[in-house]
Amino acid sequence: MRSTGSAVNLGDVSSPADRLPHRRSPRPIAFPVEAIVPETMRHLKLRVALLSILERWLEGRGAAGSDQFVYWNARDPRRSLSPDVFVKIGARSESFDTWKTWERGGPPELAVEIVSDSDASELRWDEKLERYHELGAREVVRFDADAAPGARIRVWDRLSDDLVERIVEGDGTPCVQLGLHWVAAPLAGYPCGLRLSRDAAGADLLPTGEEAEARARADAERRVAELEAELAKRC
Repeated sequence: MRSTGSAVNLGDVSSPADRLPHRRSPRPIAFPVEAIVPETMRHLKLRVALLSILERWLEGRGAAGSDQFVYWNARDPRRSLSPDVFVKIGARSESFDTWKTWERGGPPELAVEIVSDSDASELRWDEKLERYHELGAREVVRFDADAAPGARIRVWDRLSDDLVERIVEGDGTPCVQLGLHWVAAPLAGYPCGLRLSRDAAGADLLPTGEEAEARARADAERRVAELEAELAKRC
């Protein structure tokens, strides 16, 4: 189901035009909020974990969503995408059901697709890539956990209004839009997931919320143990 996420909430509010006379009533266009799409447990966990990483890092910097419909044509709801994860830089993080670019300050700059059985074919990906080009995304990432090392991460950048695939060497490449690095590393209990790191080698990974809490507990336990050891020496 596509229905939850976090991002700026600028649309669906009344405007001064609502109080002015018009020659006819508006003809509302239905923009679907959700769709039933099969998803494996691994895909779900990798997607949610990456969203958690981004939400923690983006606090005060922007907003992230996951699996919601993104619309960019106010007349045609068929022109849509539902990225596994997407980011709008500079937006406040608030709840939303869909992302309509004409209401929310433009398109997401960053979009991530985690390969699943439903869209693994190149033909399906070519169709998605055309839509990302039309959307105006600036960095599009495709991650395939089952690909061979060095072929898991593919990235397209917007250059001179074209969407061009980047040369990626190994299992890491810069995340240009966020000033970080994409790396393939263990995530959510799986040996390989798409993660973000502060360094190119992947030694300084951004944690998920669960990982951050576990680290905080471990640090607190270590401090308590050090204090108890110090007290024992004084007795």
